[in-house]
Amino acid sequence: MKKIILFAVVFVFLFAAVGTAFAKGFDEFGYNYDARIFVGPADGVDRNSDGTVWGDSTYANDHLVMKWNAEWDRGNDEGWANPPYAAWTDNEWNGKVPGGSGYAEHYKIIWVGTELESSPYWKDGGYAVWGQFEVIMDQGTYDGEHIWYAHAIPCGYGLNP
Repeated sequence: MKKIILFAVVFVFLFAAVGTAFAKGFDEFGYNYDARIFVGPADGVDRNSDGTVWGDSTYANDHLVMKWNAEWDRGNDEGWANPPYAAWTDNEWNGKVPGGSGYAEHYKIIWVGTELESSPYWKDGGYAVWGQFEVIMDQGTYDGEHIWYAHAIPCGYGLNP
């Protein structure tokens, strides 16, 4: 459930920002599109401050930091139809806050193209997501246990294309 929520958060809101004009600086939800960052309670990521994240209060108090680069924006603007892209996003989910879920996870995601594992940009140790992206690092804690879901080698963003 946690992975589904976080991936939905990243996918929907980073992709929903395409072509939308936003004021400079942080908005009331935690987005700063000029700086390409979201910082705030997970409650704001769905752009609805109602004590829930898509109707689920479990993760609303968790703290979320999402960062992405200009190539991510370019891909969104082009519908990912003009590759290659040196696009990446970094997501840090922290539920170890007062009233939080207790769950914490850190993801690094890069564009690799629709070839996924056959792409020259693919890094061994990651996993595919959203049809043309690779999670190159995914680690966190759940129920007091530290878990590595992905650790690609190399684990840095680099300049893929």
